[in-house]
Amino acid sequence: MSETILSMRGITKQYRMGDEMQTVLRGIDLDVCQGEFLAVLGPSGSGKSTLMNIIGCLDTPTSGSYNLHGRDVSSLDEDELAVVRNKEIGFVFQSFQLLQRQNSIQNVELPLVYSGMRASERQMRAKQMLERVGLSDKLHHFPNQLSGGQQQRVAIARALANHPTIILADEPTGALDQKTGKQVMSLFHDLNEEGNTIIMITHDISIARHAKRIVRILDGCLTEGVSEDA
Repeated sequence: MSETILSMRGITKQYRMGDEMQTVLRGIDLDVCQGEFLAVLGPSGSGKSTLMNIIGCLDTPTSGSYNLHGRDVSSLDEDELAVVRNKEIGFVFQSFQLLQRQNSIQNVELPLVYSGMRASERQMRAKQMLERVGLSDKLHHFPNQLSGGQQQRVAIARALANHPTIILADEPTGALDQKTGKQVMSLFHDLNEEGNTIIMITHDISIARHAKRIVRILDGCLTEGVSEDA
């Protein structure tokens, strides 16, 4: 049986809105095993972005426990969370989040810079990751010289660079046309088949169905699976 690498129990998140407390997440329980391809499906306002931020250690829960790769990260301070983000989470964003004045290799190198890897090793690793996503001929291209699909592949290569525990993808096809989106999802399938654990956040059921497992979030509550007529 695969190792459980992410375990959440009773995760809540509240924000103060004026004189009132707004509850965004309501007692989330979630387990993710090594090698899973999980989609978190929910409409705008469902709490999925808040859940993603907690999974990605961009935010901390109001209450509950979050164990990631054998470590309780629910009460870490900001400096400790930054280290966890760098080592454990590979982020893929809808808007790519590439540095416009950096070429493909330099963009992929970024998390390796923060982790303290030597320059020669960084360049070699970045080149390998770009080759893995089919961009061996775009190593020195800048984002404005790449198509949307190519930019997202650079972002995926960057996410892979530190060999993270989890690839966390936020609406990864949201800025792409349908054909290019299918190509990116095919790449995620290949990466998952190679053993990478992927958690994908989406509002789109057709995208969610590319994953091997779906959980639905609505009004801050998580339920397993999705009906066939959804």
